[in-house]
Amino acid sequence: MTSTLALRMGGVSWQVRPRGVAVTLGGLALLALLMAMNMRIGDIRMSLAEVVRGTFDVTSAHNFVIMELRLPRALTGALVGAALALSGAIIQSIARNPLASPEILGVTTGASVAVVAGVVASGSLYGGAAGLLTTVGTPVLALLGGLAGASTVYALAWRRGLDGYRLVLVGIGVAAVFTNVKYWLLTVGDVNDTARAMVWISGSLNGRGWEHVVPVALALAVLVPLTLLGTRSLDALRFGDDTVTALGVRVDPARALMILAAVLLAAVATASAGPIAFVALAAPQIALRLTRCARPPLLSSAVVGAVLTSGADLLARTVFSPIELPVGVVTAVLGAPYLIHLIWRARK
Repeated sequence: MTSTLALRMGGVSWQVRPRGVAVTLGGLALLALLMAMNMRIGDIRMSLAEVVRGTFDVTSAHNFVIMELRLPRALTGALVGAALALSGAIIQSIARNPLASPEILGVTTGASVAVVAGVVASGSLYGGAAGLLTTVGTPVLALLGGLAGASTVYALAWRRGLDGYRLVLVGIGVAAVFTNVKYWLLTVGDVNDTARAMVWISGSLNGRGWEHVVPVALALAVLVPLTLLGTRSLDALRFGDDTVTALGVRVDPARALMILAAVLLAAVATASAGPIAFVALAAPQIALRLTRCARPPLLSSAVVGAVLTSGADLLARTVFSPIELPVGVVTAVLGAPYLIHLIWRARK
């Protein structure tokens, strides 16, 4: 376990891990570089200096292109990655299982089913005659679907306590059911609407605007402080329920509140960019190894998730240029071998 420093201010004290701080700050620097490199790409090519100048100088000739077209996409990718990674870190800490994530536990698949159902019903991904999927309606549908998926998994996995492996197995089964429902909805829907929905299902940052940035930014602004306040509960939940109770932590309320925060983060992120695979699974484990903590660190995991998503988006836009892949395809290609690695380690 990494060394810690105790800081005190008045009657309040908290622990700071220097290695975790270094990883977080280094990740933020790398994230800024990746976002700037992403904003260079487009019909109008820019240098990194022009990107920086266009971002902060309102008189720059590139300010409109940066602020209205490129910065929203870069911010959406970073914020969505951070939200998914933070959600994954919470779920893995509670389940005490590195294979636990919003994808496996039915959160993102539940959100996908809800949004695709709205696509089929309304005739358009972001609006239509029925008006079910407006800019506001998409996050609401995804949130409701994510809550439904998580509630189903939690109810089926509960047996006088919550076992990590049972939670994962039940989650895989529920996710499989939701996935089949999603594809059935795509089959019965109009071909034009389902084609647009398939792009969303793949996880895409193409065409993201400020209306996609704001929901994720608000969710992070509210939920990050709340999850950090729940760090003590996460530390205790690493042990069995009997030990946690002896430590004075009310197990069920603490676990339910943290899972609710994880579900909200994953659902809002999925609503903004679609179900981007494996970020929530891999980022907490990468942060865990970088910081050498006893459980996935929350802030470091969020930063690593933002870096992974931004880096995957950069690869998606450049590897097969001028063809642009959905970012979810790249994260799936990179994340599948990592999932196999985790399963192999668990087996050993």
